[in-house]
Formats: sequence, structure tokens, C-alpha cells
Amino acid sequence: MWMPTEHEKYGVVLVSFRGTVQHGLPLEIGDTVQILEKCEGWYRGSILKNPNVKGIFPSCFIHLKNAHIKNKGQFETVIPMEDSVITEMTSTLRDWGAMWKQLYVKHDGDLFHRLWHVMNEILDLRRQVLVGHLTHDRMRDVKQHITARLDWGNEQLGLDLVPRREFSMVDPDEISVTELYRLMENRHRKKDTTAAASTHHLFVQMKSLMSANLGEELEVFFHIYDGRDNRPLSERFFVRLNKSGVPKSPEKTERQCTLFVDLGSSDLRKDVYIVAHIVRIGRMGAGEKKNLCSVQYRRPFGCAVVSIADLLTADSKDDHLLKVYACNTESEWYQIHENIIKKVNSRYNISSSNTGLSVSLQLLHGDIEQLKREYMVLFTRGVSITKKLGFSDIIMPGEMRNDLYVTLERGEFEKGGKSVARNVEITVYVLDIDGQLLKSHVAGGSGEPGGDEYHSFVLYHNNSPRWAEQIKLPIPVDMFRGSHVRFEFRHCSTKDKGEKKLFGYSFVPLMQEDGRTLPDGTHELIIHKCEENANLQDCGRYLKLPFSKANLPGNNQTLKSTKESFWITSFLCSTKLTQNGDMLDLLKWRAHPERINDSLSKLKDIDGAEIVKFLQDTLDTLFGILDESSQRYGLKVFDSLVHIINLLQDSKFQHFKPVMDTYIESHFAGALSYRDLIKVLKWYVDRIIDAEHQDHIQQVLKASEYIFKYIIQSRRLFSLATGGQNEEEFRCCVHELFMSIRFFLSHENKGTSPVTQTQAVFLRTFPAVYGELLKIFSVREVAGFVRETLGSLPATAHTECPLEAVKLQCIAKTVEGQLYTNPESRCILLPVVLRLLQAHMQEQRDLVMCARILTSMLSLISHKDDSVATEPVVSEEVDLIVESLIGVLLRTILEITNRPQPAGPNARLQFQDVTGEFVACLLALLRQMSDKHFQQLLQAFTNKDDLRDFLLQIFTVFRILIRPEMFPKDWTVMRLVTNNVIITTVLYLSDALRKNFLNDKFDYKVWDSYFYLSVIFINQPCLQLESFSPSKKKKVLEKYGDMRVMMGCEIFSMWQNLGEHKLNFIPAMIGPFLEVTLVPQPDLRNVMIPIFHDMMDWEQRRSGNFKQVEAKLIDKLDSLMSEGKGDETYRELFNSILLKKIERETWRESGISLIATVTRLMERLLDYRDCMKLGEVDGKKIGCTVSLLNFYKTELNKEEMYIRYIHKLYDLHLKAQNYTEASYTLLLYDELLEWSERPLREFLNYPMQSEWQRKEYLHLTIVQNFDRGKCWENGIILCRELADQYESYYDYRNLSKMRMMEASLYDKIMDQQRLEPEFFRVGFYGKKFPFFLRNKEFVCRGHDYERLEAFQQRMLNEFPHAIAMQHVNQPDQTIYQAEAQYLQIYAVSPIPESQEVLQRDGVPDNIKSFYKVNHIWRFRYDRPFHKGSKDKENEFKSLWVERTTLTLVQSLPGISRWFEVEKRELVEVSPLENAIEVIENKNLQLRTLIAQCQSRQMQNINPLTMCLNGVIDAAVNGGLARYQEAFFVKDYVATHPEDSEKIGRLRELMFEQAHILEYGLAVHEKFVPQDMRPLHKKLVDQFHLMKSSLGIQEFPAYVRASPVHFTNGSPRTCRNSVPNILSPDGGRVVSRRSPLSYPAVNRYSSSSLSSQASNEVSNITGQSESSDEVFNMQPSPSTSSLSSNHSASPNVTSSAPSSARGSPQLSDKHKHSRDNSCLSPRERPVSAIFPNPLDPAQRAPPHQIGDATLPRSDPNLSAPDKVRPTPSSWSLDSIKEARPHFSDSEGKFLCPPVPPRPPYSGSSAKSMRSQSPVPTSRSPQKSMAPPFTPSPTECQSAGLVSNSPVLSGSYSSGISSLSRCSVSEASGTEGLGGDHHTHTLPPPSTTAMPNSVSSGSDEIIRRENKTPPPYSVYERNNPRRPVPLPQGLSIAPQSDAPALPPKPHQLRTGSMKLESSSDPRRVDQVPRPRPLPRKVSQL
Repeated sequence: MWMPTEHEKYGVVLVSFRGTVQHGLPLEIGDTVQILEKCEGWYRGSILKNPNVKGIFPSCFIHLKNAHIKNKGQFETVIPMEDSVITEMTSTLRDWGAMWKQLYVKHDGDLFHRLWHVMNEILDLRRQVLVGHLTHDRMRDVKQHITARLDWGNEQLGLDLVPRREFSMVDPDEISVTELYRLMENRHRKKDTTAAASTHHLFVQMKSLMSANLGEELEVFFHIYDGRDNRPLSERFFVRLNKSGVPKSPEKTERQCTLFVDLGSSDLRKDVYIVAHIVRIGRMGAGEKKNLCSVQYRRPFGCAVVSIADLLTADSKDDHLLKVYACNTESEWYQIHENIIKKVNSRYNISSSNTGLSVSLQLLHGDIEQLKREYMVLFTRGVSITKKLGFSDIIMPGEMRNDLYVTLERGEFEKGGKSVARNVEITVYVLDIDGQLLKSHVAGGSGEPGGDEYHSFVLYHNNSPRWAEQIKLPIPVDMFRGSHVRFEFRHCSTKDKGEKKLFGYSFVPLMQEDGRTLPDGTHELIIHKCEENANLQDCGRYLKLPFSKANLPGNNQTLKSTKESFWITSFLCSTKLTQNGDMLDLLKWRAHPERINDSLSKLKDIDGAEIVKFLQDTLDTLFGILDESSQRYGLKVFDSLVHIINLLQDSKFQHFKPVMDTYIESHFAGALSYRDLIKVLKWYVDRIIDAEHQDHIQQVLKASEYIFKYIIQSRRLFSLATGGQNEEEFRCCVHELFMSIRFFLSHENKGTSPVTQTQAVFLRTFPAVYGELLKIFSVREVAGFVRETLGSLPATAHTECPLEAVKLQCIAKTVEGQLYTNPESRCILLPVVLRLLQAHMQEQRDLVMCARILTSMLSLISHKDDSVATEPVVSEEVDLIVESLIGVLLRTILEITNRPQPAGPNARLQFQDVTGEFVACLLALLRQMSDKHFQQLLQAFTNKDDLRDFLLQIFTVFRILIRPEMFPKDWTVMRLVTNNVIITTVLYLSDALRKNFLNDKFDYKVWDSYFYLSVIFINQPCLQLESFSPSKKKKVLEKYGDMRVMMGCEIFSMWQNLGEHKLNFIPAMIGPFLEVTLVPQPDLRNVMIPIFHDMMDWEQRRSGNFKQVEAKLIDKLDSLMSEGKGDETYRELFNSILLKKIERETWRESGISLIATVTRLMERLLDYRDCMKLGEVDGKKIGCTVSLLNFYKTELNKEEMYIRYIHKLYDLHLKAQNYTEASYTLLLYDELLEWSERPLREFLNYPMQSEWQRKEYLHLTIVQNFDRGKCWENGIILCRELADQYESYYDYRNLSKMRMMEASLYDKIMDQQRLEPEFFRVGFYGKKFPFFLRNKEFVCRGHDYERLEAFQQRMLNEFPHAIAMQHVNQPDQTIYQAEAQYLQIYAVSPIPESQEVLQRDGVPDNIKSFYKVNHIWRFRYDRPFHKGSKDKENEFKSLWVERTTLTLVQSLPGISRWFEVEKRELVEVSPLENAIEVIENKNLQLRTLIAQCQSRQMQNINPLTMCLNGVIDAAVNGGLARYQEAFFVKDYVATHPEDSEKIGRLRELMFEQAHILEYGLAVHEKFVPQDMRPLHKKLVDQFHLMKSSLGIQEFPAYVRASPVHFTNGSPRTCRNSVPNILSPDGGRVVSRRSPLSYPAVNRYSSSSLSSQASNEVSNITGQSESSDEVFNMQPSPSTSSLSSNHSASPNVTSSAPSSARGSPQLSDKHKHSRDNSCLSPRERPVSAIFPNPLDPAQRAPPHQIGDATLPRSDPNLSAPDKVRPTPSSWSLDSIKEARPHFSDSEGKFLCPPVPPRPPYSGSSAKSMRSQSPVPTSRSPQKSMAPPFTPSPTECQSAGLVSNSPVLSGSYSSGISSLSRCSVSEASGTEGLGGDHHTHTLPPPSTTAMPNSVSSGSDEIIRRENKTPPPYSVYERNNPRRPVPLPQGLSIAPQSDAPALPPKPHQLRTGSMKLESSSDPRRVDQVPRPRPLPRKVSQL
């Protein structure tokens, strides 16, 4: 049976448990578990990191640990009973573990490895703590180390700052908010700024001396040198080097490493240096021979210098190689370092080029004890300490030092009878009082142990040597008296013996007879002659002699006049000995009583260091004098005591205060002194007001703390000695003293008078007295003293008075002191403190100090107070503080947060501190307030206005507290406490809001402030628990719950209370509430979303609609969701909750509409946000932006949002380098603007400017982008529009620039190459695609050089989870509804709209290429298939083509690279029609290549060769024969009688192809290179085989005309202006529908034409061949479009009414009369449209008629949908050609126009032809010109465009390539020769007649010429210019010069008229023009 556990509550998992049993809980080693129940060896519980999952586990797997239980029962929590540092370490390491792995994933290798090392280090330290064997100090160090590492890791990982006290985490609930703030602030400051150390140390390690000419031992002396004062700062560090230049004792590190200690901050200057002097030990001369003498001398070698400032910027421990310099002359050696520093180059030089001193130098900071902890290895390994000369900046008590430094300066010696100067060496000895040598007390410096003697170095032949050599004499204090130093002078001979001969000595005693030591300074010593060492054995003999010339008696002239002298400088650094006689006189006052007065007076002049050395002795002396002669010396002793006390205030001696404290407690014995001290102190205080000079009195008051200490201690000693006598007298004296103090404090002064300064001095020291008074007086008495004293201060405060700030400082010290912590004294002092504090805060003065005081006060009132007895006291104090300060505190916070922050970093830091402290005070106060306090506070407001102001203030302050910048980002603990206080307070205040400001007392401002605060509260980042780690989230929820839900419920409750006042907050609160509902907290959303239903309901009641709610929702959704708020769950919840709410409403329909609109917007915004998260710019982002942009435009009509997204899309295009699309996008905004002077406000990145200026800027930007995108034709139109504007404003400068820009664009069109892009159809199927793509199909414009495979790969990269479909069939519903992503991609061919340019002959390819792939609405894809049974012998019999035409919603290119497919059209092409198309396309290709070859446009003949070879070879091998077998057999003709015309057409085309091939071979022979002649011969032979296989012996008459020759070799000039003659034979108009009537688009396959050929094919030789001058290749039937790697431009032709077939049985006359009679009067042509046929001026002369017998082919003769009922109607393609390029006269840009040809004023027949769209028949037999054999490249009349299909297919086969083309017809009229008149087409009833063939069944049907419809108005009104005829024909030349073409943008209206006349029957096939932009208010 399961039983709740009593003690087993917490444990750690020892063995992993898989949890395979029923209800088992899986466990991992190291998991901590909370145990709830137990049963027979099993526990039931949960893992602490996931408490929601509970289960069972074996008890033997768990190690139990002690723990505290909170909230015992169902919701109990477990707190381990272990060291809090261990607990924190464990939880922190768990959090780090997960984040550490993420660092690896994010490739942050540096932090990954550093964190790894720190984690291991923490684990090692944790083991040490857990073992528990550490000492207390070591445990403290380990914990400090752990917390430092934890803080470092938290900071690096961006985790929260942990408040700690004594290394343990602090529970925010256990301490006051002010205390918490201080802890956080201290940790933050500690983290931010490390305090600059005042003490520094220099570590020096001697490595080696590198030199080529060593061989002798060396000594190196380092010291620190002040270059500014030219003096050494430290003693010397001495290292001995061996002959190799390395330290002699490498095992003794202390002899090669040192620490120059106690450098002050002032010593780290640029002019402070490390100087190294190097001395060699060896022969006198460096170049002397060996073994000359065995005596060793110390001789100068070199010197090195480095500035200490260089080390401040160097790395931690760098090795430095110092240059070594030598003297030019030895006499300068003493100052070589000065010369090097001053760079006196003439006095030194580099000792040798490769000599260098290698040393390691490092600056260390902090006191020596800290260094010993941080650099433990350094000190344990051994390092010598090199001391500073003199004491450090701070003298520590107890420091023992007694060092005498003697510097051997210089000497003056006589020659001594020698011819040359001496080589002088000094030997130094120290002897004691008995004349015994003091051993080991002479040292050259630290590093080496001291010796018995010291030898100076020797200067060669110098009688005035200067050494400047410092030695250290560490003589014990007790040996100083009687000791002396002896200097022996010897001459060092350089002769063979090398002896050192004594010639004199000097000495100096170390202490004078009166006890004073040798004074510091330079001493000139007497050199006594002596040549025998024996004479120096008895020191008593020479000690009686004078030692210094300064001490010689005046009568001893002999010694004074001697020339020989020796100078030394001495310096004593001792804590026990003094050189000051006045100090000794004072200490020995009993020996000389008469000197007491004088000694006390001189005390002020004695150096402070001397006084503190003898502090206790001095104080004993003073109180001894006071006890014996208080009347006589009382004032003097008091002044001396004041001087000593104030001396200890100096920072140098402040550490001696504890020495004085110890003296007072333990050694002071003046039991009677208190009387004199009180008396003198009162005497001084009474004279303050009257005294002229306040300086001395101020010094007395500064010392008042220690004077009171002496008074109190003296009184205590007296009481102990006498049993408490004279107690009343003492109390009376103290009361009198305080009365005097209060009197002088109450004195009012103006400004900064001396008395005011004295008052300030007293107030600064007064708080220090409280503690002393408490030793004798009770707490209440002392509190009374303080209250009365502070209360006596003058109430009137002057702002500039310094006393005000001091008052606050005094209050601060009082509040922080021991006295205030006692509740008894607090009650007495609190009113005084609050009164002063309130006054300052009201005037906003000294706020830093006010914050400090308030913080201290509130820190004492912790809500977790120790005892219940203090609760009433605390409550009373809170009442007082709330009553006095809460209002002023709120105003202060508002004031300081609204001020601009100071500029300086320190000032800004202080500003942030004071703000934070006031905030913490407010929070602490509010947290202390109970129900009773809030009630009292609210009841205290007498009227509603005051309450209203208070609520507004507190709500505003709360909003400030929530700001992210209020606290540093890692202060989550502080933020959570803040929020907890805020929500608690708001719950109290909301009652007041309901009671006082509802119904008739409603106040909008207060309620608005409340709601605003609530919304900000919920949205603050620190409450978004979803972003927290699981452990952190769990802690927050356990401690505070989800405060967002609490506040959300409060909002809902308050909203419901508003009633009809809700209307005041609609629509203002829609945005804020929407922001709240977007918080991803389900409970909060469920509470808040219904408010929107309420808003809709109230708005419906008021306005009858909820347009405001809708508008506001839509506006806010965009901005909020773009910030990352909201998700799919929210969208569904929003939809479901509101739909459910409005079910029963009367306005249900409109409500559903609103909810649907908002939901759809959310879908798009979520898609947009998800797309924007991706890295690089891709099609998905652009497509999503387009979708959203269109949604705002079409569905929501939100212009501002529309424009914003235009610019977002523009930026995306620029980033992706889609410059053309960027231009189209920006054009959307440009179209919304007009050329007006209306001012526009600043918007996005646009400045404030006029509408004209902004539109001009947009035009220029768009032109620039069109230029970059090589879309120059579009740029030209904008240039023209801008030029018009400049011209209208007479801005000729800019007009000129614009014209030049326009010209440059024309040049680029002609000169630069443009690539034709591929187009791809993409289908996105499946529910996993974003909403804007889901189950839709698009056509995409590919990138340059991008083929199908590359595009397919790019799409799969953009959608990595998508599956590529391998077929092109439309998917079924299972694919549409699948929870997956399917991509279907294949290439499509464009169908151009602009036919006019493509049909014109002679237009360069550079121009045509633009119209092939721009402004494309329709695309085509062909899929071959077999219908019925497939004939294995001849597959062409059953090979059909399924042709799919896709129409887009917008043309490409546009604002996106892809647009959605709006309409699909499917048609099937029969095998026969397919064959016709293939041959037509191949014929056109052949003609084009032949023409290019003839006009020499081709660089080489290879394309033509390949094409001829492919066609002839295929024909010989059965290509055309297959067609014959399939379609020319009797069975086929019999079974398909309706195809007889098509069969005839196919036969005609085959003959035509043979003729073209024959002509092509003739051209080929002319141009073929010699090496390709055999191939040509082979082609000719195969061609004859081909002819015979076709059964062709001779070409029919209509084919036999001779080939046309170009008059000047250029196809541009081969236009025929002569009209065709209408045949007298009538002809029937045949109507037929076939798939050929649909435009065909062709693609290249892998076997298609080369790119060169494809470019050149477009240059068709003349208009006679085809109205389609553009063609494309299509793969063979067996080739899938998906496998194609190249899709090319479409073939688009001008569609026209179907032509009448000419019949030889009808004369032209009859046909004319019949056709004319069929027209109704309104249908007959009028002179306005067609010229009068009877007008002789318009008749064509007979000699102009010459092309009537030219062969023509037209496969589309009878498409009934192309028949036009009237002459004025236009075909579909004509309409498309005439699609307006400008929407209206205001200049809306749609697509660029084709520049018109110049007008021609030639024959009227030509004019008539160009105007009339009516086709007529003619008979070639009745032609007046003799027939001739046509050329494949023949020319025809301008305006008469044939419908030859586009060439396509493979070079290898002219038949098997199933290329398709778009074949359309052009209408035309043909003039009559002679008396024949022009006739028009029969009416529609005639055109519907069935197709028939003429009576000659084998006669081939002729192709008819048709006139194309005019492209635009100018062509309709301006006939074309004449074109030269082929040879054999002639025409009269025209002499009129062509007129300039009009500007296309001036003819917009005309182009619009064309569109209006389109045939209504074809409206559905016309792609929609881009909708005109609406004119609304521009931004």
C-alpha cells in the first residue's frame, strides 16, 4: 500500500532507471527527485526539473538527502539542506549544460572551450567543498572562487545576475527591496568596474645578458629611478651573472627574481624608469692579457634603461630585450642613466651591436596580501622583496623597518707622489660599539645576502672619482647606538703584483650622543691618512678624531684646508629611530620641565611620520603633562591632542586610527582628564560665534569624535575607580556642553559665512559621537540629544547654502548608525528625519543623499521582522513615512526620470543610481503597506481631484518602472519583485477606481492610464515565461505565478464594470488589447479575446457598424505581427472564440465578414513573417510580400500599408538585384502621385517635399533601375515624360540632361547584348505550403543563364521539404489535400503581345529581343501524345499535340518574378495540322538563314550548312515520305474529307520546302568554304534523291518564279510598295477552326539550333514571308518539356480576319461585285477609312503590279473566330498589338510603344492598304506582270504580311521535330490594276460558308497576302514609306523626305481608341491590361 513519506523527501539518482515497468519514471544518473510516497522498496515521485510528470522508481536507486519541506501536502516543495553555494552550483551547471551544447551547434568555439574549462574547474571546487576537509579561510576562498566563476559564466551566457550575500544566494522575499537593490547594484558595479588599485608592484626576473665579448663574471643592479627629480625611488636589486651571462644560482629563484613593492599611482609615470647598471669583475682593462695579475676588480660595463609606462600597455608578462649602452669616458659613469634618459648621445654609445639584457617585467596591482593569494606560485617559489626608499604612501601600524642607505657619491684625492692619477677602490665596513665587525650587514642590494664588507668599483686613473653607488645597511635598532661605518681607500695597482694599497680612511658614527641618528643628507667626510691596516685595528684611536668637515671646531684649520675629501649621502628609513630633536625633547619632558611649553608648541612642526612612529609614547606624554599641570598646560595639551587626532585623518596615516583606538581602550589612564577636556571643548564652542578666525575652532570640532572618546573613556575609568562618584556633575557638564552646541548651531548666517562653515564641520563629525555617548547614556537620552541638536538647526534653507547638504549627510550617518537601528530611538528620531527629508525632496535638492537616507530607513523596516512585538511599531513607522513621503517620492521619480541624462559617464552612473534607489524605496514602501495603510492613504484625500492626481501619478510611475531601461537587462530578480509589487498595488487601487470614477463621476484619463499600464505590464519581456528555461520558468511560477493572467483577469473585470463608458475606449484600446491577446498564453487569450466581441457590439449599437474596430484591428495587426507576435494557434483561437460569440447577434453576417478578413490577414502576415526569418532574399519572400501588398490594395484598401509594402518589396528586389522588378514595384507608388505642387509630409525615407519633387525623384530612380535591369525601352518612356515636365517649366538644363539620358538608353539598346530569360511554370500543391502559394500555379521568369535543371534545384533549395513531381499532368485532389509539399515544374514559352515590331522587316534583333520576352501575359506548353492505336511503322499518323495556354493575372516582367496563373486553355492539334506546322516552321527557318547569309549578317555559314544538312538528310531517309505515307494515301483522304484543304496545304509546303532547299543550295554554293565543298556536293546529290522521292520533276508554275535578289544586299530595303492585284476570279471565304488558329510557342530542344542561329533567325528577309518574324524551337514529340534545358522566346503573330481563298473559276470582276453586294451600307468602306476607288489619284499604275504570282502559304485560312464582320473591327492580336501603352492622357505606364515609321505621302493605294483591315482575293493567273520563280527570301509589299509559320525544329530532321508556332493572320486589301476597283470582304454570312477546293482537284491552293492591322494611330494615319522592289520590278521613286515620328506618349488617347473597337467575341481571350491606379490622397 502506498504511504506518504515522512522523512524521505529528496534524493539523488545513483543508477539510471529506464522506467519500463507500468507507471515507471525514467531516471538518469544525477537527477534529483522529490519523493511523495513509498511502498515495499519503491518510491513514487517526480524529477525536480520536470515536476509535472510523476511515476514510480526503485528506492535502492536513490541516495536520500536531507531537505526542508515548504507547503506540506499536495503542493509541497523541497529545498535541499545543503550549502546554498552547492545548491546554486548544481542548478547552474545543469542550465549551462544545455546551453553549452548549443554553443557547439552555433560554432562559438571560443566560448565553448572556455566554458568547458570553467565547468570542470567548478566541479573540482564542488568536490572540495563536499568533502568538507577545508579550513574556514580556505573554504571562504573556494566559495569566493566558485561564485566568481558562476557569475562569469552567467554573464557570458546572458543569464541573470544572482544577488548574493556572503557567497550565498539571497531570497528576495527575505530582505527589503532597498537591500536587494543595493546587493544587485554592488554586484553590477563590481562586474562593470574594478576599483583601481592604489598600490602597485613591479616583478622583475633577470634572464640573461647576451654579448659576444663576455668571459668575465658580471653584477647587475636594478633600481627604479625618477627622471623628473633625478633620484632613485627604490633600493637596488643585485644579481650575479656567470661568464656566460646567466644567473650564477639558477636554482635559487629569489636571487634572480624580485618584486619592487609599494609603488604609488604617482610612480606610474612616463618619466619613471627601470635602470640596470652592469659591472664586470675582472682585469682593470677589458683588453688586457690573461694572467697578468690575479687580482679582480669591479669595473663599469654598461647600462640599460626602460620606461615603466611601457609596461602599462604591454601584455601580462613580456620578455624585454634591453639595449646596453657604455660610457665614452669612465668619469661620466655616475650619470650614464641620466644621459641615456635625456638622450645625450655624445656621452654614451651602444656597447656592441649584439649586446642585450633579457629581462621579464610585469606590473602587478593590489596590496601584497592580495598578491600572495593570486600569485601563490610566485611567492612559494621564492622572490626577493625590493623596498622603496622611504615609506610607502600608506604606513601600516606594526610595520618594522630599520634600513640605512648610504650612497658613495664622490671623492677628491691627491696624487700621493705618483705621476698618474690613482685607481681608487673603497671598502665599506660596519663596526659596533665595541669595534667588532658586524657581519652580514653590508649589502649591495636585495637579492644577494648581505656581506661583511663591500667593495666599490674602480675608475681607472681618476683622482676625482664619482661612484654614485648605493649600499644598504640593515642594522638592528639595538646596535645603532655606538656603531659606525668605516670607509677604507686603496690604490689598485695595474702592475704585475696587482696589489691594493691602503692610503686613507673615513668614518661616520650612526647615532649622536643625544640619541638622534645620523641626519639624512650629504656629508663631507675627512680622509685620514693611513697606510697600514694595523693602525685601524683599534677603532677607539680614530673615533676620537673628527669625522666630518662640518663638525670641525673653528680652530682646526689644518683639516679644513686639506684638499682630500669623501662625500656620502645617507638616508634612514626606520619605524623606531628618529632624527628629530624636538620629538626627543617632548618625550623626555620630565628631564627638562622648563622646555615643556616650547616642545608642545614645536609639536605641530614635527613630521607626521615621526609622530605616528611614537604615537603611544606621545599620547602618554601629553596626558601625563595634563594630569600634572592641567591649569598651566591644559589648553596647549588640548591643542596638541587635536593636532595628533587630525593628523590621523590624513590618508597616509589613516591606518593608525586603530592604533589610537587600541590606546584608548587599553593604555589610556587619564581618569581625571574628562573634566579638562569638556571644559576646554565648551570654552572653544562658546567662542565660535564671536571669534574672527574660525580655522582653529574648526580643527577642534573636526577632532570632536576622538575628544569624546577620550572624555567617555576617562569618565568610565573615573567611575570604575570611584564607584560612580560625581555622576550628576558629569551629566550636567555634558548637558551644558550640548546647550552650547545647540546655541551655536541655531545661529542663522547668510551664505557661506565662517560660522556656517564651522557648523558644517561639527555636523560632519557629530554622528560619530553617538556611539560613545551610548556607552554611558541610555538610548532614549542619546536620541533626545540628537533630536534636540538636529532640531536646533535653522529652518530657513538657502539653496546655495552648503550647510543644507551637510545637514543631509549628518541625517544619513544618523540613520545608518547604531542609534537608529533601535526601535525606541527610531520613534524619537523619525519625525526629525522625515521633516528634513521632505523639505529637500520637495525642492529637488541633494537627491543622491535623500535616496541614500530613504534606502537606509526602509532597509530597517523589513516585512519579515524578527518579533511580533515590533509589528505595531513598524506599522506606525510605515504610516508616518507614507503620510510624509509617498506623494513627494512619486513626484521625485517622475521628475528625475523626465530629465535628460547627464553627459559624463560618472554623472550618468550617479543619475542611474539615484533613480534606481528612489524606485527601490517606493517598491519597499508599497510592499510594506497593508490593507489598512492603503485604506488610510486613500481616505486621506479630501477631494476627488487630489485622488485623481495621485492615481495618475502612481500609474505613470509604474509605467516608468516597467521600462526595459529601468534596470540592467540581467536584473530579472529585481524586475520580478517590481512586478509583484505593482500588481499587488494595482489590485488595491482598482477598487478606488471603481468606487470613485464610474458612472456620473467617470474620468476617462484615469481609466485610460489604468488600461495603458495594464497592457504594458502584460507585454513586458521579463514576464514572457515562454522564453525562459524550464528551471527558471518553474521557479518564477512557484514564487509569483503567471502575473500576466492575473492582470488580464483584472483588465477583463474592470472592462465589464465600464458599461456604456466602453464607447470612450473604442477604438483607442483596440490596439493595446490586441497586443495583449497576442501574448502566447492560452489562459490570457481566452480571457481577453472576448473583449473584441464586446467592442464590436457597442460600436454596432453606436454607429450601426464596426468599421472603426475593423480599421484599428487591421492597422495594429500588421505592426504587431511584424514584431514577431502572434502565431497560428492565435489565429485559430481568435477565429473560433469570436465566431462562437457572435452566433446569436443580429449583426452576425457582417461580424463573420470582419472575422474572416482579419483571419485572412493574419494568415498572410504569419506567412510573411515566417518568410522574412530566412537568410538570403529568395522568391518566397518576394512572393509573400506581393501577396500581402495586393491584399492591402484590393481587399483592405489600406493605402499607407500598401505603400509601405511597396517599399519593402522594392528593397527585397534591390537586395536580390532584380532591378527590373524593383522598377515596376516603385512604379506602383509613382502612379499614385501626380505632377502637382501639393506638399507631402515626411514619410519613410522621403523628406518633406512637394508631390512634383517626389514624383520626379521616383521617375529618376525608376529610370536608373530600368537601366541596371537592361529594360531601356521602359526607361525611355519615363525619360520622355520627365522631359515634357521640364519643358513645360522651361527647365532646359534638366531637359538637356534628360534628352541625353534618353539618347544613351537608345544607344544601349543598339550596342549592348541582352539575354532572353527562360520561363517556368511552377505548381505548389499540398497543405504544407504557405497560404499565398498553396494549391496554386505560377509562371516564373528565370535568372540569366538559368535553365530548367538549375531552376528546379533552386526551387527545391527554397522548399527543402518539397517533393518534385515527375510528370506534367494536373494533380488530383489527394495531392491538393496532402499534408506535404509537392512541386511541379516545367518550362513554358512566352506568347508576345507586341506583334508590330516582330512583324516588321529590318528591325534589328536587339530591338526585337525585348518584345519577345517583355509584357507577356500568355505562355504555352505542348505535350505530344498518341490518340488511338499507334502505328509502329509510321508514328506520325496518330501523333497529336495537347497545347496548354496559361494566362497570368499580370504580365511578366512585373513587380515579381512570378505571377499566378489566372486561366488555363487546353486544345488538341491533329497529326496533319502538326505536320503542317513543322514544315512551315522549318521553311521559315531556312528562308531566314538564307537571307542572313545573303546579306552577310552571318559570320560563318555553319548554321545554314547544318540546317540544310538536317532537312535534306531527314527527307532522304524517309522524313517527308513519312508524311506522304500518312496523309497522301487514298484511305486517309477518303476517311478525312474535311482535311482535303489541309492535305493540299501540306503538299504545297513540301514543294515549297524543296524549292527553298534548291535556292538555299545555290546560295550555299556561293559562300561555302573550300574545305566544305565535299559536304556541299553530298548535299546536292542527296537533294536530287529527295526530289525524286517526292516525285518532283519540275516545280509548279507558282513555285517556278526565279529567286528574288536583293537590290542592295540588305533585307531592310526589300519592301514592295506595289499593291497586289485582285484576281478577276471570285473566291469563297472559307471558315474553319483548327488548333492552328491558336498561337503557338516553340522551344529549342537539345538538338535545336545553336544560340547564334536562334538570334539571327529573327532577322527575316522581308515582310512577304511571315507576319511572325520571331520563332522558337520545340523538342521532338518524344522529348518531355521537363528535360529541356533551354526555353526560348515565343512566336507571336498579328492575328487578322481570315482571308478569302482565290478561285480561278471566278473572275475578279464577279468577285468584286459579289463581295460588295454582300455588305450592308454601314459595313461598306467610306472615304474616311478607305480611299475612293474611283479616285484616279489613288489608282496604282499597271507597271507597279508585279507580285501577284508570288507563292504564299497560309495554314490558317479559315479560323472562324478570326473573321471580322466589318472593316472597322479588329482581330484579337490586333487588339493586343494596339493595347494602350499609356492608360490615359495622365501618363500611366503600361508597356513601351514601338516607334512608328515616318509618314509616306506616296500612292494612295498604299495608304488604303495600310488603313483597311479587309482581306480580298486575287487570281495569280490574271496578273499583269509575268510570273517568276520566287525566292524563299522574297520581298512583298509593305503592309502585306504573309502568314508563313515560324521555323522550328532540329537541324537533323525537318519533319520529326514537332515544333509549334503561333500562326495568325493579318488582314489586307489589294489594289486593282487598270480599271479594277478595290473590293471589300463579304459579310459574316458569307464567311461561314464551308470550305471547298477548286474544280481542279490536284490544283494547289494558293496562299494569300494580307495587310496587317496598323500598330497604332500614327501608322493608321501615316502610310508607310516606299520600299525598293525585287529585280524585275520597278516603281517610281519618291522624293519626299520623311517627317519626324511623333512622341509615343503624345498619342496615348489614340491607342486607347484601338482597344475600344475590339471584337466583343474575343474579349475573353484578351489579357487584361494592368488596372489603373486609383487616385487617392498621397502620402
